[in-house]
Amino acid sequence: MSSLELLSIAIIMLYVLGTVCIAVGLLARRDRLKRLSQWLTLAGFALHTVMLGLSMQGQTWQILEKAYYFRMLSWSLLLIYFFVWWRLRLEFLGLTASPVALVFYVSSFMLADVQSKLPPAMSGLFFGLHIGTLFLSFSLMTMACGAGMLFLYMDRKLKHKTRLSGFDRDLPALSAFDKVNHLAVMAGFPLFTLGMVSGFVWARIAWGKVLSWDPKEIISLVVWCMFAVLFHQRLALGWRGRKTAVMAIWIFAVCVFSLLGVNFLMTTHHSFNPQ
Repeated sequence: MSSLELLSIAIIMLYVLGTVCIAVGLLARRDRLKRLSQWLTLAGFALHTVMLGLSMQGQTWQILEKAYYFRMLSWSLLLIYFFVWWRLRLEFLGLTASPVALVFYVSSFMLADVQSKLPPAMSGLFFGLHIGTLFLSFSLMTMACGAGMLFLYMDRKLKHKTRLSGFDRDLPALSAFDKVNHLAVMAGFPLFTLGMVSGFVWARIAWGKVLSWDPKEIISLVVWCMFAVLFHQRLALGWRGRKTAVMAIWIFAVCVFSLLGVNFLMTTHHSFNPQ
């Protein structure tokens, strides 16, 4: 068994334990388990960082395995989680970050034998910028989606004056969920825009045209339009609360469809299918 395989096993175990600890800690209201979850996830993230660095040695964007990009997306999710947690100190974010990062990391093994062999058109500075900014934007919207779902859950309970359980009592005020949405949208939309622009610029350089009406391009434009509406409504009209929570969930859902449905099931420049 190679060192990278051993690292991957350790990373998965740490992420699984972190996910279990945060879920049990929140449900059972055990602060010690919540703190343990943070340390386990942080340890997994550190090993994940090492693994990505070792995998990149002697490689280029052009010849990396496609599994690498899923592992990088999983890493990006946790990077954003730790950043948002550092800014807002909201424990419930771990309920979204740890499980989703774990799912993407484990899913990468479905692509372990699929070599990327990306065409020269998809390697270089603009491609790296394109991938990095879109991954960070997606990670921010993952946090917004988790916060949005909990906002709707608590909002419904409060409106119907339902008796709060122990787990509910430990959740923050509705305004805290909205802060996550605000941070994700204010940072995520510019990043997504930069990712789109860098992708179109590189497409112009590589293929001689900005748009080829590839399914991935079309769905990305749809996501950008939805993102732009949410950004504008928050910034210009002061949208907050339920509307922004629902919109964030929809944007996340379309992003997941773009990442999995389009990349795996449709003919596209960005396909994850074996070539």
